[in-house]
Amino acid sequence: MSYAVDRRGFLRAAGAGAAALGLGSVLTSCGSGGQSGGGTVTLAWWDYFTLDNFQPAFARLVKDIESNVPDVRIERRTFPFADLDRQITLGAVSGDLPDIAIVDNVAMNSLGGSGLLADLTGRVEEWGQSGTYYEGPWAGCQVDGKTLGIPNNSNCLALYCNTRMLDSAGVKPPTTWDELADAAQKLTRGDRYGLAMSAIRTEEGVFQFLPFLWQAGGDLDTFATDGATALSFLDDLVAKGSLSEQCVGWTQQDVNTRFVNQRAAMQINGPWQLPSLKQADLEWEVVALPRDRTSATCLGGENWVVMESSKHQDKAWEVLEYTQRPSVLVPYLVALGNLPARKDLADTGTWASDPALRLFLSQLPVARPRQYGPHYADASQAVAVAEQAVLTDSAAPTAAAKSAAVKIDKALGSR
Repeated sequence: MSYAVDRRGFLRAAGAGAAALGLGSVLTSCGSGGQSGGGTVTLAWWDYFTLDNFQPAFARLVKDIESNVPDVRIERRTFPFADLDRQITLGAVSGDLPDIAIVDNVAMNSLGGSGLLADLTGRVEEWGQSGTYYEGPWAGCQVDGKTLGIPNNSNCLALYCNTRMLDSAGVKPPTTWDELADAAQKLTRGDRYGLAMSAIRTEEGVFQFLPFLWQAGGDLDTFATDGATALSFLDDLVAKGSLSEQCVGWTQQDVNTRFVNQRAAMQINGPWQLPSLKQADLEWEVVALPRDRTSATCLGGENWVVMESSKHQDKAWEVLEYTQRPSVLVPYLVALGNLPARKDLADTGTWASDPALRLFLSQLPVARPRQYGPHYADASQAVAVAEQAVLTDSAAPTAAAKSAAVKIDKALGSR
């Protein structure tokens, strides 16, 4: 999808945001573009992997890079997930930006057309390995015909089933919407719902809703009709008591907690829930999301990017290229519990033998990126509002979809 953003406009907006936050151009220097002596280049690296369990994997990767990429030293800085994009926006004003960063793939919508990311197209063409990636993750790095990133890792959504509950109810894992609705109704009893999913009014809820829109054969530009179809399906689940209306306040972690506590027989969730599920006292399996007119799931994960402002783009690219070597990438992904975006790694790593991980990996070919341009956040909010209105019985699906479509079309510039 082609979309152009005026960089001056982006910087004006960034400056206004900084002023509103009272932060101005204050940002701690990370040594971006600095030299540590002896010709060694210091590259500033930003990401949002702040949890303690991530640090050993990143420490090993940084040490590996510094040992094997000539004349490179890494200064890594982490931010809370919600703050990284804002800090990059502030850095656009102050001029204090990293050389490389790991960003959420959705951030390509806002960053992609801003002029802040280096164009890697020529380097990638010379590298010659773009064809080794799954289509969805690679498409998530493309903006206006240019390659502005390299996939760091990928994930997607699938359907978890409590096998004991399904067996007791004589239900097989559903493969279609009709089967999902039937199974959810048969599995609902007492304080247990047949299905749990997140419909919270954030990107987290939209992430879980979009597969239904795509499975109905639509997209954001057909939300007035196909969005109504998807909303109606979920509305019916709530009306029949198969899906709790409280899902409008559930995060994906809340959904998993209900599944682990056996208050939901099925849940829509991602591979990041596997560690807790493997420790839980229940029998479960994971299958592809049920389809309607087509199969689809939503792509999650992160991308590597190089900043246009970096004085050391050649060295930054060397680092990115090095991280994609199988001997480096596989141990890194295994340590983080993530999945590869590369097709040629499907038979290596823990995902090659773990049935659950392999199922998620098998869904990457139908995983779609949320690549809709710089105003995607406005479109996403319209989707979230529509879903909340329908599931709380504040609006009919058709009316909610039509109202949302006006806002979506405006955000995407299709009208």
